[in-house]
Amino acid sequence: MQVLKKFSLFLLCAVLWSCRSATGPEIITRGGFEEVNTDLEEINISGGSAFRVGVLLPLTGKAAKQGQGLKNATMAAMEDINNPNLLLQYYDTQSTPGGARIAAQNAISQRARLIIGPLMSSEVQAIANETIYRGVPVIAFTSSQDVLQPTVYTLGLLIEEQVNRVITYAAQKGRRRFALLLPDNATGSAVAKAAVKSAQKNGVEVTVIGFYPPQTSDFSGIIKQMSDYSARHARLENLRATLQKRADNGDTVSSKALQRLKTKEGLGDIGFDAVLIPESGARLTSAISMFAYYDAAYPQVQFLGTSIWENSRLNKESAIVRSVYPALSRTHSGYFANKYAAVFGERPSSLYSFGYDAVALANQLARADTDNLNRVITNPDGYAGINGAFRLFEDGSNQHSLDIMEIRPAGDVIVDAAPKTFSSLSGNPQLEPVQIDSFYRAPLIYGKDNSTAQLMIYGQVLPIENQAQRFRDPEAERAAVAEELRAMNIVIP
Repeated sequence: MQVLKKFSLFLLCAVLWSCRSATGPEIITRGGFEEVNTDLEEINISGGSAFRVGVLLPLTGKAAKQGQGLKNATMAAMEDINNPNLLLQYYDTQSTPGGARIAAQNAISQRARLIIGPLMSSEVQAIANETIYRGVPVIAFTSSQDVLQPTVYTLGLLIEEQVNRVITYAAQKGRRRFALLLPDNATGSAVAKAAVKSAQKNGVEVTVIGFYPPQTSDFSGIIKQMSDYSARHARLENLRATLQKRADNGDTVSSKALQRLKTKEGLGDIGFDAVLIPESGARLTSAISMFAYYDAAYPQVQFLGTSIWENSRLNKESAIVRSVYPALSRTHSGYFANKYAAVFGERPSSLYSFGYDAVALANQLARADTDNLNRVITNPDGYAGINGAFRLFEDGSNQHSLDIMEIRPAGDVIVDAAPKTFSSLSGNPQLEPVQIDSFYRAPLIYGKDNSTAQLMIYGQVLPIENQAQRFRDPEAERAAVAEELRAMNIVIP
C-alpha cells in the first residue's frame, strides 16, 4: 500500500506562501483570478521538471471561508511534504460555475497536469468537459456523486457511503426495519436512494419515509404519521376506557394497569426499530424528542445519523444518547487539527483535511514515473491520509475508512472501528440498484406525493402489488400489542 510521507514537526511559517521559494511559485492577481507568474517556471532546486497542480478554490464569494480553509490546508501539506518538484498554482473560482470554468482554463493553459478542487458540485460540473478533453484529472471536494465521471474524482464524503456504513452496522446489531426522516431536497433524495439500496443489500427493510420542508422546526405532524399515532392512540384510549370501567368497580389490577399506561401515547407496533435522520443542531434534537413523545425511543428504536452529526455536541441530550453515526477515521486527524490551529489560529473544519490529503496524493503523482496519472489515482490499495485510508475509483467515486461513533454522556466513542487498509476488501463498493420483484414492498411515504417520491427513489412508479400497507395482519398486530403490555407488566383481567 502506498503511504503518504511521514508528517514533519510544526515548522510552518504563516507567511511562507507569500514569498518566492523553490517549493511554491509566486502568486499574482489578475482580473479576480490568482494566476502563476510564468517567469518563475524554471525555479526548481532539483533541476527536474515541475509537476504543476492547479488548485481551484472559492477564495471569494459565498464559499470564501471554506475556500480559504482548504487553501490553508494545502499550504500545510506542502510544508510537510517538502517536494521541490511539486508546484501549486491557485485560482479563484469566485464561488460560481463561470468562475470555475475560467479558472480551469487558466490552470490548463499554464500547464497544470492535475487539478485539485473545485468545491461545489456546480463548479465541478462546469469544468468537467474541458478537463476531460484536455486529459487533466480532477480531484474535487464535492459530496455530490451526480457530477462524477471517469477522470473527475472527489475526495468528498459521499452520502451513499455514509448511509450504507451506518445501515450495515445497525443491521449487524439486529435492526430489521428502518424509517427515514428526510428533508425534501437533494440531500433527502440521495439518502432515500442510498438507504433502500443498502437495506436490500443487508437483507433488511425500509418501511416508512417521512419528508419535511428543509427549514422546518416542527416535526410533530410528519412523525405523528410515521409512527401511526392515530391508530395507536385510538387503541390505547379504548383500552384505557375498558380498564377505567373495571377500576371504577374496584378492580385493583386494572387500576395498576392504568397507572403504568399514564406516560404512553399509543399502543401497538410503530413499524420500525431504527430511524435515520441526516439532520443536525436544533432540528435534530427537536425531531428525536418528538419521536420519543410518540413512544419511539431507545432501546426499542435506534437513531442513526450521518457525518453531519460529528461535533454537534449532542451528549447532553438524553433522547439522543446511544445513537450512532459514521465519521472519518481519526487516525491522524489530531495532528492536522493541532497544526492548523497553531498556524492559522482556529480549529479546522473536517472539510479542510481533504485539502491536505489532496496535496499528499498529488505528491504521489509527482513522484510516479508514468504519464498515466489515472492509473496511479485509482490504485486499488488506496492511500493512507489524515482521515485514515481512502481510495478513488474509475467512475470518480471514492471509499473512506469510516468509524461508527456512538453518542454517550461523557463523549462520543468508537464502537466499530474503520478498516486501516483496503487489502482485504473487494473493489468499488457502490450499491447495486434495487431489484423489484413480486416480494418487494416499497416503504410508506408521508410528506410527499407517493408517485413522485417513488419516481425519485426507484426511477419508476412501482406496481400496486409492491405498495406497502400499514398493518397488514390483524393477528400479528394483536400479538404485538400483547407483547408490549407484557413488557410493561400489565395484566389485562
